[in-house]
Amino acid sequence: MVSSHSPNVSSTPPTQKANKYGITKPISLAGPTEVDIHRNMQLEKFLVDAGLYESKEEAAKREEVLCSLDQIVKNWVKQLTRQRGYTDQMVKDANAVIFTFGSYRLGVHGPGADIDTLCVGPSYVNREEDFFIILHDILADMEEITELQRVADAHVPVMKFKFHSISIDLLYAGISLLVVPEDLDISSVSVLYDVDEPTVRSLNGCRVADQILKLVPSVENFRTTLICLKYWAKRRGVYSNVTGFLGGVNWALLVARVCQLYPNAIPSMLVSRFFRVYTQWRWPNPVMLCSIEENDLGFAVWDPRRNPRDRFHHMPIITPAYPCMNSSYNVSASTLRVMMDQFQFGNKICEEIELNKAQWSALFEPYSFFEAYKNYLQVDIIAADADDLLAWKGWVESRLRLLTLKIERDTNGMLQCHPNPHECADTTKPCPHCAFFMGLQRKEGIRGQEGQQFDIRGTVDEFRREINMFMYWKPGMEIYVSHVRRKQLPVFVFPDGYKRTRMSRHLSHLAEKVGEDATKCYSDAAEKCIKRKNDTETDVKPIKREKQSSISPQRLESASPETINSRLCGISQPSIDLMEGLEVDGSINKVADGNLETKSPGRHLGGTLGSVAQKNETGVVDSKLDKMQSESPEVQNENGINDGKVRDLDLDCLEHADYLPSASTRSQNLNYEVSFFI
Repeated sequence: MVSSHSPNVSSTPPTQKANKYGITKPISLAGPTEVDIHRNMQLEKFLVDAGLYESKEEAAKREEVLCSLDQIVKNWVKQLTRQRGYTDQMVKDANAVIFTFGSYRLGVHGPGADIDTLCVGPSYVNREEDFFIILHDILADMEEITELQRVADAHVPVMKFKFHSISIDLLYAGISLLVVPEDLDISSVSVLYDVDEPTVRSLNGCRVADQILKLVPSVENFRTTLICLKYWAKRRGVYSNVTGFLGGVNWALLVARVCQLYPNAIPSMLVSRFFRVYTQWRWPNPVMLCSIEENDLGFAVWDPRRNPRDRFHHMPIITPAYPCMNSSYNVSASTLRVMMDQFQFGNKICEEIELNKAQWSALFEPYSFFEAYKNYLQVDIIAADADDLLAWKGWVESRLRLLTLKIERDTNGMLQCHPNPHECADTTKPCPHCAFFMGLQRKEGIRGQEGQQFDIRGTVDEFRREINMFMYWKPGMEIYVSHVRRKQLPVFVFPDGYKRTRMSRHLSHLAEKVGEDATKCYSDAAEKCIKRKNDTETDVKPIKREKQSSISPQRLESASPETINSRLCGISQPSIDLMEGLEVDGSINKVADGNLETKSPGRHLGGTLGSVAQKNETGVVDSKLDKMQSESPEVQNENGINDGKVRDLDLDCLEHADYLPSASTRSQNLNYEVSFFI
């Protein structure tokens, strides 16, 4: 039996009753107007034309793959039961069940999407040996299984592979039963009895998906809106939990909360309300679909009042199933800034759409990452063969967010990173290779000392030492980190094979307006923002080091670029000095000239990671569209909130500020030690 969707979940929209979804009353019970319905038809047509829905043939193929996988794990458990000397009756009754979660269970997966699956087995079948070794070897011997990869030391241990070309992420949870019933109710809290933390995290994927579908007013409207916003997030480069942005469950929870606040809205309205609400959300106030549940099982739940670590979360999005956790703990100050910028972009476009000044296609214009910054970090990854690269790349990618945190820590938050969630590869080179990039810039609104320079050599060396602790490291697995300027980016990062794709006139004009709005938040940075807008390619001049002030961790030995270039199978590397540091003056980012890069020197013990918590709150912004809502029926809730009147929104009530420690408590927890000098 393969459980894919939750039972007893209605997909019909609610009537205009005062049904309560979530822990506050809705902002509005207003339904769609004729204009909204027409705009919704345009949106749905756009989503279909964009190819976001799979065909019936692909859906049937997925079902076949899931049934085959279910049979494989059943045979695996029976084999283990027989080998361990259990009775014939026990062997006959031995069972494992495959559940799905994530986008597939929510019903929002598209063509080519992977399937998140969970294997639930009996208590005597363990994860470390039985799952990651025995089942791994069984799968490795099957011709229809390709790209098999185990990630045993992940926060949620997982095996990744392709089954008949369909990507599968397979988790394992051994529950405290000798025989797993075929009709196991995974939503019951009883499945959590006598299991460890990794098992709880594995089980909660399915449990959270079921709860989300139960807590939204209209499953159909929720699904369409989520499909739309997931596509938007991927196009704008903010869809990746592993690199510090938001993954599928995070976007699902954000969308579900907006559905609760506007229970009778249709997708075209919900998309607009989504950006309108989250551009004004005062993080780190949490997003929650229901009250946090306590239980006698004793698992820790998210609560910054009692758990000091929870106070440092930048963008808490709380899961609705016990034990309630922050699903977005990977978000850093830098990635939160990037996402808030993109929410502002989406809000601007939606306002223009509602004023009939733009089409839906404008919302999904791809973000030009390689034109957005003047300075980048390039992380090159190589391995001896394709299989080794797959495992090595997965490990490095899962640790890239640590590099962002370390840079924030060692520069006291002054240097911000924007990791690009998409990998790049030079297909013309003979060796297996891929590269990740991070945009670098000074924290907006803060002026630095003249000639101030960030030296992140020690930061990168610490990161590399931790990377080289990879459990399955093999000779040939290497990582190289270099600092490149925009004009020296390799050609392979551009999809058309050449640089400088110009933005459309509409987006260029919009970027100007967004930039102007951003300067209002930092009046002393207005001149800098204007100068950045007009500066397309600023030449970098040599810097006299004796006149610089620096922020510098401890310096370590590095390799020469000649050595790196020869090891990278002929990959051309720009001769920029990461170790010489990044100089930032009051208006323009500059890079010190030099000719060094960092490489992986071998396997070393890793350093410890500190963290910097910076909690910025945004004020409530008036919406220009409020005047257009007067014809729609409105209802006023307990907070005095009218339909669309986000300017009246009591975000302190909706955002559950009672879960936040006092300002004095937060400031006390910002004391930390790092090894750098100013």
